[in-house]
Amino acid sequence: MTAALTLTGLTKSFGALRATDNVTLSVEANERHAIIGPNGAGKSTLIGQITGEIRPDAGRIAFFGADITGWSVPKRALAGLGRSFQITQLCADFSALDNVALAVQAQQGHSWRFLRAAQSDASLRAPAMEALARVGLAARAQTRVDALSHGERRQLELAAALAMNPRLLVLDEPMAGMGPQESERMIGILQALRGKVTMLLVEHDMDAVFALADRISVLVNGALLTTGDPAAVRSDPAVRAAYLGGEA
Repeated sequence: MTAALTLTGLTKSFGALRATDNVTLSVEANERHAIIGPNGAGKSTLIGQITGEIRPDAGRIAFFGADITGWSVPKRALAGLGRSFQITQLCADFSALDNVALAVQAQQGHSWRFLRAAQSDASLRAPAMEALARVGLAARAQTRVDALSHGERRQLELAAALAMNPRLLVLDEPMAGMGPQESERMIGILQALRGKVTMLLVEHDMDAVFALADRISVLVNGALLTTGDPAAVRSDPAVRAAYLGGEA
């Protein structure tokens, strides 16, 4: 079976800093794969290359077998590579439903400028409501984003990403800024997506990582230290020394 994502020899430098150092790894279809590492390990640079925001100096990125190394961000998104951001990317003065309807509109290849259609077109709003229901926000559909809690905004961003029917969903610190109850709710939402969408998760919350991930890759100084199942990574002395420490 073709892997959902394959990185081969991916390398990126900024001056003398080697931010990504010959990284080779794969994410299997329907897998939940986490990338962890200390601050400065190169996680954001790696994600930027996968999503197309940063062009690698060397290496190859394959998405379900297609070489997407030179593809633009929009082309990758339309092919099914979705992402959420560490900082929410939402229209604060629109309703939750409007935000997700705009995402549906974008996935269909239409301009984001046609807000009126997103606010009235049933072909956009019906799938948007389905996405809101998947993340537990159906009852908040008509609520403006600026009236939502931080945790609800993260759920809404996930709904917008899911509305674009991703084949691979890149989640950049989905628990960032959340309290314990909000994090627990988000973990439950992501667990419910198991087997329905392939996930690549970047997260500092180790409870979330070990609850969600099928496999974990550890980055240190831009290089891949190890990849394995949660139990193997938790017990790996090199990982404990480089990152997990007492948390292991």
